[in-house]
Amino acid sequence: MIRQRFSPPWWARNPHIQTILPVLTKVDRPRLERERLELDDGDFIDLDWQGQPKSGQVIVVIVHGLEGSSDSHYARRILAACKTQKLCAVVHHHRSCSGELNRLVRGYHSGDTQDIHATLTQLKQRFPDSPLLAVGYSLGGNVLIKYQGEQQDNSLIERAVAISAPLHLAACAKRLEKGFSKVYQSYLIKQLQQKMIGKISTPSLKNLMPISQTEIEHLTTFHAFDDQITAPLHGFNGVDDYYHRASGLPYLSQIQKPTLVIHAKDDPFMTHAVIPSSEQLAEQVEYELHDNGGHVGFIDGGTPWRPRYYIENRILSFLTSHLNQPENTTC
Repeated sequence: MIRQRFSPPWWARNPHIQTILPVLTKVDRPRLERERLELDDGDFIDLDWQGQPKSGQVIVVIVHGLEGSSDSHYARRILAACKTQKLCAVVHHHRSCSGELNRLVRGYHSGDTQDIHATLTQLKQRFPDSPLLAVGYSLGGNVLIKYQGEQQDNSLIERAVAISAPLHLAACAKRLEKGFSKVYQSYLIKQLQQKMIGKISTPSLKNLMPISQTEIEHLTTFHAFDDQITAPLHGFNGVDDYYHRASGLPYLSQIQKPTLVIHAKDDPFMTHAVIPSSEQLAEQVEYELHDNGGHVGFIDGGTPWRPRYYIENRILSFLTSHLNQPENTTC
């Protein structure tokens, strides 16, 4: 377990500054090309590409967090870092997160590895010589950890990084019901509610929804939302079953491909329940625990108007450090 690699400036030691300031100081939006993948169940996944790989060049797959997208602050920054290092990158959008509601009543959830596997399979079929590297943020990090543990040596990802992953979902849901963390919960729940109301307003989906619009509007916590919507829509027997089966923590011991996990002790979305013991870590898992960093923050310098970040360089250093890249790395 690694500590103290990251140290924030004096003005960014508060976890809420670490969490909120990145949202307010986004880097410029990158130019991306959208591709739609049709799924076997009749739904779709949207991918946003930055460049196209030449033969044998690596592809960095970016998996966003809850209600995120390629427009999220962390996605913009890792895309910019990939461009600087001439690495091709693609953002995998969870269903309904690319700006358009998905076609089915089901959506996405913290343990949904089916969709990322579909994306990775498509990429591997089209670019068989290109190593797939992946980084997941928050919910996306939990998805990657679970995928790596499920697939073990069969994982299509050569190396992976998980940032601020809620590896113990029940504990994280309780944490978000306390103190200032309720602000984050309210912000995200409102987005989820709007999507569910959008599905109720879709004639072909209305009768498949397990709940009415009025009832949706009264779901003000993740625990309630996951119990009344997430669990029944995705085949779980209630919220406890969902949290148990979807949490990434038990999968850390099963991972057989190099994987880096980064957490901050002061993450306002989490408790220490997400922190694994050394016995829970497979040999291929490298774990970084920092005293500060907030939730997907990790500001390590700059100014409040132009903050500088720790995680982009760390992510790409880990992902590419053991790969033999072609001489021409231009994407």
